[in-house]
Amino acid sequence: MANLLEVKQLTKKFGGITAVDRIDFSLEEGEVVAVIGPNGAGKTTLFNMISCFIPPTSGEVIYKGERLTGRKIFELAHLGISRTFQNLQIFNNMTVLENVMMGVHVKLKTNVFSAGFRLPTVKKNEEIAYQLALDVLEMVELKDFMYKKAGNLSYGLQKQLEFARAIVYHPQLILLDEPMAGLNDAETNRMAGYIKELKKKGCSFLFVEHKMATVMELADRIIVMDFGKKIAEGTPHEIARNEKVISAYLGEEAF
Repeated sequence: MANLLEVKQLTKKFGGITAVDRIDFSLEEGEVVAVIGPNGAGKTTLFNMISCFIPPTSGEVIYKGERLTGRKIFELAHLGISRTFQNLQIFNNMTVLENVMMGVHVKLKTNVFSAGFRLPTVKKNEEIAYQLALDVLEMVELKDFMYKKAGNLSYGLQKQLEFARAIVYHPQLILLDEPMAGLNDAETNRMAGYIKELKKKGCSFLFVEHKMATVMELADRIIVMDFGKKIAEGTPHEIARNEKVISAYLGEEAF
């Protein structure tokens, strides 16, 4: 299988502090890769560099053979990449349906001129957005809530909504920042089921997560960070028996 994503010597320094130190790894098409590590290990900083939210001090990210580093955030959707956030990024005063349709519009070609004059392309794009939104809402079991304000949903349903918006335009690579955080066991199992279903359809995932049982269930490979460095990489079976990883997690219920 071909490498979809390559992270090469990625480094981020904040003043005299090195938050991420020369991280290397790759992700193949159709693969699920997890990034784990204790709090303060540099996981979110790594994630933010990969998704172009902050520039690296050095190193680069390659996506489909092209340099991703230096791109604008809004370009990611057009490249086939989506992302969720640890802190929910939904529009509370919009309906569930409107939130998901917003995720479609990043891929459509409606501009200010055509929208202002309600050209035929606008109506066609709205129909496409509506149908795609309906399809994904049904997949993540939110269709019954489609006309409710997003801010009135429970936290678990809001997490499902953010996931729905991230996948609605059929991205090839989906970046998930702690998708299970704050979810109960039933909600966690549902979210894991959605990821498995999309993997069967060819989607690739890179995710940061603290719930180790879920990581072990979903990940094909695991990257382990500690103090900004990669200390281990391997299959769940290999990582669970790695002495460096066990030491880094000492005192935590990691496995």
